[in-house]
Amino acid sequence: MGNPKATDAQVLEAAQKAQCDEFIEKLEKGYQSMAGEAGDKLSGGERQRITIARAILKNAPIIILDEATSFTDPENEAKIQEAIFELTKGKTLLVIAHRLSTIKNADNILLVNQGKIEQLGTHEELLQKSALYRDMWQAHIGAKKWSVKTNKKEVLA
Repeated sequence: MGNPKATDAQVLEAAQKAQCDEFIEKLEKGYQSMAGEAGDKLSGGERQRITIARAILKNAPIIILDEATSFTDPENEAKIQEAIFELTKGKTLLVIAHRLSTIKNADNILLVNQGKIEQLGTHEELLQKSALYRDMWQAHIGAKKWSVKTNKKEVLA
């Protein structure tokens, strides 16, 4: 859909760059599988990676991502980050995000608070000069460390 004239080789390359190849190969008919109505046979993260593959095929000079990783699990987030890296090579990227790992490597981050630009700079600069950004980053890091663990013996007892 990103480029109706794309060859099979271009589609395969875009899917690989968008980290889709692994889950597509596991589908019953691989690349010939139907994804279902609105992609309902795919997870949310898989649908996002398909969207990134389409954008890679489109090859637009400017990419706008709005909350690209906001509802993904950590495994899909890492794959989506890799896919975004491939998508944005040599392009202008505008990212709107609450999940700070999405923007950590940006050339310039605008910290918006209550509709106003409060601070701008790189991730490292904002960690140094903005208490709000630093607090947000610490909360983000803390949330990434959370995990659900159960002791099987406790569950069975």
